[in-house]
Amino acid sequence: MKQKIEILAPAKNLIQGIAAINAGADAVYIGAPMFGARTNATNSLADIAEMVRYAHLFKAQVFVVINTILYDNELDACRKLIYQLYDIGVDALIIQDMAILEMKLPPIVIHASTQANNRDPKHVKFLKDAGIQRVVLARELNLDQVKEIHEATDVELEFFVSGALCVSFSGNCYMSIANGERSANRGSCAQNCRLPYELTDGTGTTLLQSSHLLSIKDLDLSDQLPNLIEAGITSFKIEGRLKDIVYVKNNTSYLRQRLDEFLEDNTDKYQKASSGRTFYNFEPKMDRSFNRGYTDYFVNKRKEKIGSWILQNLKVNSLVKYWKQKQMVMSSKIVNY
Repeated sequence: MKQKIEILAPAKNLIQGIAAINAGADAVYIGAPMFGARTNATNSLADIAEMVRYAHLFKAQVFVVINTILYDNELDACRKLIYQLYDIGVDALIIQDMAILEMKLPPIVIHASTQANNRDPKHVKFLKDAGIQRVVLARELNLDQVKEIHEATDVELEFFVSGALCVSFSGNCYMSIANGERSANRGSCAQNCRLPYELTDGTGTTLLQSSHLLSIKDLDLSDQLPNLIEAGITSFKIEGRLKDIVYVKNNTSYLRQRLDEFLEDNTDKYQKASSGRTFYNFEPKMDRSFNRGYTDYFVNKRKEKIGSWILQNLKVNSLVKYWKQKQMVMSSKIVNY
């Protein structure tokens, strides 16, 4: 049987989820009314049901994100929500809090969020044995580490290939809550790492002013798709449930084209995870989405600088180019049938 390879796109809302499917996504991940790690990207059950209906027309899937740490008094509400999501046909849940596995649940597929600290073979095998069907691996892993995990267990592996990178380990950053009592693990990251800071030495001398000292480049592993497939990845995830529709359409379209090139040359072993073909009247490029510069820093081990420290690194010319291209992408018609 051929291995299905999937592009998984973010859906801030129903409109962006439909746009992702039209742009070639094999699956989308979307926030529920509560318990998602992006409190500004929640969706009603009615919209999620419509998302499921539309996606299933093309044999695409819908995963719902319930990946915050839960308080004890929220467990019952979470369980009821899961039953509602199951009833409307959601294909899987993405979770962080393992208390969910102790609940009496309907027969719904469970994925382990990257916030669950999925970075070594023993941990991933434990999750598989506990009933997890797919694990979203930590972005900090390199190809050798991914292969090692794949060889230790047959659980499905998902990997981020596009979008923002956290300066800290996924699910283990407490900067936001320490600096302003907004917990990233409760869906309210304040993105302190993206702010400008002043760097001073021990004598109080200012070394740098208004510099983005903790901000790092964005991820682009589009050139690494064949290597990641060989390493055991079957789902390529695009970060960005807070991004705009231009980002979703452009990045999904670009990765769709890159993956299709690989699939066309390997039809004996791999296949597209959804049905239909996608047509474009614009040329998708990663630089047409706003970015802080791109890196493939982790996957090929830590060989280059990944900082996007100085405000000027955003480049005024790049911003002007971005807004011009945004209008072009927004006006493009993309059809998946």
